[in-house]
Amino acid sequence: MIPFLELSKRLARLGHAVTFVSTPRNAARLGVIPPALSAHLHVVSLDLPAVDGLPEGAESTADVPPDKVGLLKKAFDGLAAPFAGLVAEACAAGDGEATTGFSRKPDWIILDFAQNWIWPIAEEHEIACAMFSIFPAAMVAFVGPKQENLAHPRTEPADYMVQPPWIPFHSNVAFRRRHQAEWIAAAFRPNASGVSDADRFWEMERHCCRLIIHRSCPEAEPQLFPLLTELFAKPSVPAGLLMPPDIGVVDDDVVAYTTSDQSFAPAMQWLDEQPERSVIYIALGSEAPVTADHVRELALGLELVGVRFLWALRTPSGGALLPDGFESRVAAAARGLVCTRWVPQLRVLAHRAVGGFLTHCGWSSIFESLRFALPLVMLPLFADQGLGVQALPAREIGVEVAWNDDGSFHRDAVAAAVRQVMVEEKGKALASKAKELRAVLGDNGRQEMYVDELVGYLQRYR
Repeated sequence: MIPFLELSKRLARLGHAVTFVSTPRNAARLGVIPPALSAHLHVVSLDLPAVDGLPEGAESTADVPPDKVGLLKKAFDGLAAPFAGLVAEACAAGDGEATTGFSRKPDWIILDFAQNWIWPIAEEHEIACAMFSIFPAAMVAFVGPKQENLAHPRTEPADYMVQPPWIPFHSNVAFRRRHQAEWIAAAFRPNASGVSDADRFWEMERHCCRLIIHRSCPEAEPQLFPLLTELFAKPSVPAGLLMPPDIGVVDDDVVAYTTSDQSFAPAMQWLDEQPERSVIYIALGSEAPVTADHVRELALGLELVGVRFLWALRTPSGGALLPDGFESRVAAAARGLVCTRWVPQLRVLAHRAVGGFLTHCGWSSIFESLRFALPLVMLPLFADQGLGVQALPAREIGVEVAWNDDGSFHRDAVAAAVRQVMVEEKGKALASKAKELRAVLGDNGRQEMYVDELVGYLQRYR
């Protein structure tokens, strides 16, 4: 939701009217729209239909375990009728103000890959559609168009561990771990919603979309944008990295803006007391399938290596938490903190005491780490995680934790990777590479130029 909101804000800042449509709980997560944008950016909520087996109150992938995500998509499919009513009301209002918050008939519907039911609604009202992919462009290239998949079928996990034949140049666009390959293979099979993720994407791409917009840019993923435009026979348009402007970087010194949230104050105080670049921050995202075994091996690996750490920990599948006595042992040594509540990630990454980031390699987290030239300890778990780092032009920015063949990892592997990044000389070289890549990707003027160019595409292709 955050990249969609950031794109909405940037379009609103340019004077375009944007209506952000979501569900009530998700809309509340967005926070307050800045007053300066409130004239152009409105949030509209549609109630999510109930689905048997979906936990009450669940409205996003962060609210459900991986095995319930298909049910969540089934619930979102139930939004077709209310969304059709919303659009019909906006179109009927003409140039007058519709009660929904639309000022007039929309010129575009910009949507996620999963809403394949939108295209008949858009077609009925003659509204142009664009799909906005928040994944690396490498992921879209890896999935490829339907005709290429029919010509080159992938039936086994091993098929997803090699570069697809429709990518004509040498690249690293393939999954290296079997557990990741098994996950992507499942995305090509129907789930509890009755439709596969791949079929949702292909239906959107073939029937609906005039453009495919990517949260990426050619500096991050060279060669891919011309290829994607050719593969899908429509423009693949970079929107830039769309990083939230929470942090300012002035003359290489990072200045964090203040926040009214005091729940994190003790952790920030602890960070203030630590030596510069001595702490590794650990966060595995809001929806990665973290298990109790993952948590245990991570914790014991951190104890083995003995570095300072700040860990943003979600309760894993099964509800089991840290090994007995772990928190008291690290607290007694004043070596680490575990935070089970919300953590302001950008503020932590910006702190002078943080010198590395143990991450699941989500696309957003990669960019946030590069924003502060932090080397990575990489622990990709599923989805596009891992492909993003492999696609970057300077990939030597971190060390991956070694995986076992069964998709598990051991505490010794965690300790070894953290030691390389935080203790050994290699960490300095990785940080230097990250700084080089930050210089390439951190040109704010160029990033804003991509939004301006996107607006030009929207004006030409509607």
